[in-house]
Amino acid sequence: MTNKIKKARTKRYSAIIEKVFLDHWKEGIQEFYFEREEINGAAKTLNIALPKNIGDVIYSLRYRLETPQVIRDATPEGLQWEILGAGRSKYKFVLNKKFEIRPNVNLITIKIPDATPEIITSNTQGDEQALLAKVRYNRLIDLFLGITAYSLQNHLRTTVSGVGQLEIDEVYIGLDKSGRQYVIPVQAKGGTDHLGMAQSKQDLAFCRNKFPNLICRTVSVQFLDASTVVMFEITEDSNGDLKILDEKHYQLVKAKEITLEDLRLYQQMR
Repeated sequence: MTNKIKKARTKRYSAIIEKVFLDHWKEGIQEFYFEREEINGAAKTLNIALPKNIGDVIYSLRYRLETPQVIRDATPEGLQWEILGAGRSKYKFVLNKKFEIRPNVNLITIKIPDATPEIITSNTQGDEQALLAKVRYNRLIDLFLGITAYSLQNHLRTTVSGVGQLEIDEVYIGLDKSGRQYVIPVQAKGGTDHLGMAQSKQDLAFCRNKFPNLICRTVSVQFLDASTVVMFEITEDSNGDLKILDEKHYQLVKAKEITLEDLRLYQQMR
């Protein structure tokens, strides 16, 4: 896709979302609901061609596009508007505390031997698929969380009460030395897409709804560069606000590239 086409799409999507937002927003309001059909209506009113996948408008605002200026102007300092699922073909704009999942560039990078089969590396289609494959074959979920984890399903589509239909990039089931069992939904973003609050919120809702007897540990992953994977564990505090519980940067390298100095450094870490 050329830059010209991307810019045109960004302009169209932003205009549609601005229209839906302004149709509901009033000074002092903190949340409001809207339906999927309103995206169609806004596009018709503005004489804008919609994509075949209407959900791409919502996805783009969550993970790709900068928040439109109209919405930023209606956002108090320290807060942000998020679009969350609210049922089948229903959504809601919610004003939350500002929360961004961004890599800490000052964090140490840990080298680990790359166990990704070359045939997988040479045949992955797209950044997100490549990222999930590297996480799986290098057992990064196990390393990051300190448990034994098994991939249950990728690109899981399901419906959760109060949220509606959702898709989770990959779901793992885990076990620790004391017999505790875990469910680990993984959010993965490649390319220029960024990790978002909405995905973490829906992952937590998925755990509560589908696996109420397992311990939920939500993980978000992205590439920092072609060989470095950034991993976050996201949780909710007692007020229901999202927090980053842990962050690690793993660089996948050939075993011979891990030096004695690297090993001595890692011995001092916990």
